Amino acid sequence: MSLWGGRFSQPSDEQLRQLNDSIDFDQALYGEDIKGSIVYARALATAGVISADEAETIVGGLREVLREFESDTFAFSAADEDIHTAVERRLIELVGAVGGKLHTGRSRNDQVATDFRLWCRKAADELTAALRQLQAALLNLAERHQETLMPGYTHLQPAQPITAAHWLLSFFWMLERDLHRIAAAKARMAECPLGSGAIAGTPFPLDRDAIARALGFAAASQNSLDAVSDRDFVADLLYANALCAIHLSRLAEDILLFSNPAFGFITLDDRYSTGSSLMPQKRNADPLELMRGKTGTVIGALTGFLVTLKGLPSGYNKDLQEDKEALFGALETMHRLLPVITATISSLKLNAAAMQAALSSDLLATDLADYLVRKGMPFRQAHHVVGEAVRLAAEAELNLPDLPLPRLRQLSPLFAEDVAAVFDFGNSVRRRSAPGGTAPQALRLQIAQARAILDEYAEDCV
Repeated sequence: MSLWGGRFSQPSDEQLRQLNDSIDFDQALYGEDIKGSIVYARALATAGVISADEAETIVGGLREVLREFESDTFAFSAADEDIHTAVERRLIELVGAVGGKLHTGRSRNDQVATDFRLWCRKAADELTAALRQLQAALLNLAERHQETLMPGYTHLQPAQPITAAHWLLSFFWMLERDLHRIAAAKARMAECPLGSGAIAGTPFPLDRDAIARALGFAAASQNSLDAVSDRDFVADLLYANALCAIHLSRLAEDILLFSNPAFGFITLDDRYSTGSSLMPQKRNADPLELMRGKTGTVIGALTGFLVTLKGLPSGYNKDLQEDKEALFGALETMHRLLPVITATISSLKLNAAAMQAALSSDLLATDLADYLVRKGMPFRQAHHVVGEAVRLAAEAELNLPDLPLPRLRQLSPLFAEDVAAVFDFGNSVRRRSAPGGTAPQALRLQIAQARAILDEYAEDCV
């Protein structure tokens, strides 16, 4: 059974049919398609377009179709062009000609736009749940390393001392922004296209706001022409997913670097490492390399879909069929990666001694400039004076704290015996106690805020 064809004297060419059909991938929408159809059947009855008995017959048939899908007994036909065709064909087989009344005033254009919005809202919740688990793993590890000192890097060069917790929590907050983007994308999906028809709206007195509420949307869409072709919500979710992948790729890169024996800051659990077929000593962080590599695939899905959208005229166009494979693939990639990345983080061993050993006195040069500032010197001048001190120490092959006080006093008379107290990594970290800083005092606030976010999410899920 085809949902169209009376206009044509010949069937579609077989090669065109294979190109045109979307059943191979859009069958994932069967639940949303049936849910939308049940609501629509009852809306037709409420509007007096079909009788209440006809509506309940259709609803009963749709529920049987759903049971077949859920029990994996649904039999597809070679003529099933897409999930809408498949569901309606089976409905008519089950309930007879009355099933053909379901599509009154409805188009596959508003039908698929509704189905996919419903699916994307669910997908946003599933992605949120997976990211919350990763946040929890990062937070749990950070709580154990609030006092663990390590070098912080800018330009991949040693910059200032920080705590390992501060490093870990930086990724917690990146993911929190990603979650806000996902939530915002979901909020923008809250308009229901059903009842828009093919392009011009419906000629039947359907209560579109009631349809929207029944399907969990906030309101009906405002413009039927826009509603059937709007795929901003797909681009939104692809973008949120891609930027999240970028953040996870940065985390992966850090772990790859820090687990290298040249750093030795991190040891991966054997369960999340791989070896070499030739070199017996190798210990490879493949999960992190895959995260980094597959980020390109996720970004590619976003870029490809944006290019698809950019040349479309108004109204529905078949190009929009590309929306599902792009999003299905990108989200599947993330859902394969996230459990492994979360387990990798949960099982990480941080080597505090190696992190401490990597702290060099040059990392305290900013603290030395701050020492002069506290004694009244303008910071720009202090920066220059300390830069000279660093150069002198390097030329003398000395560590900065070993530069003799008389030599320092030649650079500035503000240097005194108390300068020795500057050269303490723990003090350097503790001084940065303003909110957002790396000091244990500031970290306790960060951790409390992060824990409150996760607790609130857990309560909302109950």
